[in-house]
Amino acid sequence: MTDSADLKTAVAQLMPDVIRRLEGLVRIPSIAFPGFDEAPVREMGAAVVDLFHAAGIDDARLLDVPDGYPCVYADVPGPAGSPTVLLYAHYDVQPAPASQNWTSEPFEPVTKDDGRIYGRGAADDKSGLVIHYGTLKALGAELPCSLKILVEGEEETISHLEAFVEANPELFRADAFVIADIGPQRVGRPGLTTALRGDVACTVTVRTLANPVHSGMFGGAAPDAMTAMIRVLDSLHDDNGDTVISGVDSAQWDGADMDEDVYREGSSILPGVEFLGTGSLSDRIWAKPSVTVLGMDLPNTAEASNVLLPEVTAKLSMRIVPGSDGDAQLEALMAHLRAQRPWNCEVEVQKVKVGHAFSVDPSHPAITAAEAALADAYGAPVENIGSGASIPLVASLKKVSPDAAILLWGAEDTAQSRIHASDESVDPAEIERMITAQTLFIRNFADSARS
Repeated sequence: MTDSADLKTAVAQLMPDVIRRLEGLVRIPSIAFPGFDEAPVREMGAAVVDLFHAAGIDDARLLDVPDGYPCVYADVPGPAGSPTVLLYAHYDVQPAPASQNWTSEPFEPVTKDDGRIYGRGAADDKSGLVIHYGTLKALGAELPCSLKILVEGEEETISHLEAFVEANPELFRADAFVIADIGPQRVGRPGLTTALRGDVACTVTVRTLANPVHSGMFGGAAPDAMTAMIRVLDSLHDDNGDTVISGVDSAQWDGADMDEDVYREGSSILPGVEFLGTGSLSDRIWAKPSVTVLGMDLPNTAEASNVLLPEVTAKLSMRIVPGSDGDAQLEALMAHLRAQRPWNCEVEVQKVKVGHAFSVDPSHPAITAAEAALADAYGAPVENIGSGASIPLVASLKKVSPDAAILLWGAEDTAQSRIHASDESVDPAEIERMITAQTLFIRNFADSARS
């Protein structure tokens, strides 16, 4: 096994190239949401192929994904009998609308006084791409195990990759899947994510009238749909803010604690505003369900007139706890909504998606190898943490290789990265540490398989 001090030196020498490539990727506005220009997304897919070619992976290529954007794929055999590690990231990004009030241009990367690189996708998840790039450069031509690469082009929107993976299992089978699309609580504190909440979603439509009517002439007896919708949505939480839906599972977190200072910094809660729910902070964000109203079809205030609204539709997302069944949890939410009929209004509920929750097997050799690699790279104890985020592809990968380990890590620190929001950023030092950790992991895991 290569001495870790020598590896750290080698990775440090790679960093100017790694950062230059990250900045080039951030400049491509690869937003895969419907209605956005497809050209930058396809440009980004080609750029990722070039990135891995530059890392020495000549096999890297685009694979067509039915009804979606192509994925980047490679399959590089290692020594006979060695394990297979699949490296995953995604190349699409969230939109960066003017309403988010960025303090710099979102698709022009800039290093600010705090040393962080700002730009849409700098953290989520183009940092994951260059972590993989740096890892491959650090490993060199003689790989210690077989490697596969899978880079998705529509993780941030309605993904078609899950069905593609399940339809082509032979392409994606592995002994360990490394998902570089998450991060620690704070820069410099190594974190291995051991559980993900799932994400289920639906729409609910409330109807009370056949058409809009004058609020002065008919208001007071005829119910408007917005008032009825407020009653429906209010039923989802109790007075403490806990999600209270019959049949929806809840649990307790038994790993490292969520740092309250990190959470307040990362969540941007205003001074004096209280937390929702009961139980520990870790329970609330990693082990208990939470339902959120993502949006509603309503007139905006500039266009509002004196009418009673006949119909309102809301989109809801519910994060579900590790160990729960996503389909059953969504059905419980939808059944609850159908049962809410203030003033005998009409209620229609439609399924949007099911993203299953996930938890790791801590005894898997790949997990123990990953924890050792993180501790070595950071020189600090590893925190086993959860995440309220969801990565639906994880469930598909587990179907393909049920006995494989899933490693969830990366450079997207909770405290400051502000993924999906304005002024998204990444700390280059965290990318450097993660390249070291990921390289050590691959070597450690290959060694453990031979012993």
